Amino acid sequence: MAQVEVKLGHVGEPGSLFDQTTAEFAQRANTKLAGKAKVVVFGSSQLGSDDEMLKKLKLGTLDLALPSTVMTTVAPEFGLFEMPYLVKDRAHAAKIRDAIIKPVLTPIAAKAGYTIIATWENGFRQITNSKRPIKEPADLKGIKLRVPKGVWRVKMFQAYGATPSPMAFSEVFVALQTGVMDGQENPLAQIYPARFQEVQKYLSLTGHVYTPAYLTAGRRWKNLPEDVRKALEETAVEMEPWALEIAAKLDDDLLGKLKAAGMQVNEADKKAFIEASKPVYDEFSKDVPGGRELIDKALALGNGS
Repeated sequence: MAQVEVKLGHVGEPGSLFDQTTAEFAQRANTKLAGKAKVVVFGSSQLGSDDEMLKKLKLGTLDLALPSTVMTTVAPEFGLFEMPYLVKDRAHAAKIRDAIIKPVLTPIAAKAGYTIIATWENGFRQITNSKRPIKEPADLKGIKLRVPKGVWRVKMFQAYGATPSPMAFSEVFVALQTGVMDGQENPLAQIYPARFQEVQKYLSLTGHVYTPAYLTAGRRWKNLPEDVRKALEETAVEMEPWALEIAAKLDDDLLGKLKAAGMQVNEADKKAFIEASKPVYDEFSKDVPGGRELIDKALALGNGS
């Protein structure tokens, strides 16, 4: 019998959080699988954009992917994680994972043909641009900002006064370098490995959105032998606290590196951003069935977090 190869794709660059979490997962899973199957990781959008990898999962031409924001295109309820300043910290994120993602969002994804095996992290998102420091929403006026695919990030930055455009992650560096885009927003664990500091002058610590990353399978999941599925699932779930831990360390480490690379770093007025975010919450509550309940439940989990 030929060894089963389990292909896992993601968009992160070498050294990114996605790169580190998938490498750790592959190492742990392959030890557990003991030759029955082998997880092989393809990063740097080698297997396509997030959007393309979701299609491949559905078609059965890819085993696993690590989507984040793009899950809002699978089901509108995933837009919960597009609500600005919803997640206070990683302890809060873990509570939301256990109380909302697993019991509520995972079954919704399953109906759409996707199996979420575990929830890791993409991170707290910050804004970089080449024009000026972003201290309050008004500073975003007229800034051409790349955002990931998904309706809510566009709505949010429009509410703040920016000009947002969805674009695949692999195209962002050149768009910033050539001035097609003035800025972008991502966790530090994506910004530094993607070398955005080479083409962006300002880093504004807005922390506007926290995005989970979902280890996701598609059509081929059921075709894998049961013992292989069990080993992959166990490993992925045991990685959940590790992913949050390594993400926190990366945030601290990379902020120093971005400053050393010459980026001008500023804190943002989060109160002003929270105030400007109300219309996005109202629209989500109105447009998404059960949206208000999801928001209220998530916020309640943050009390005392």
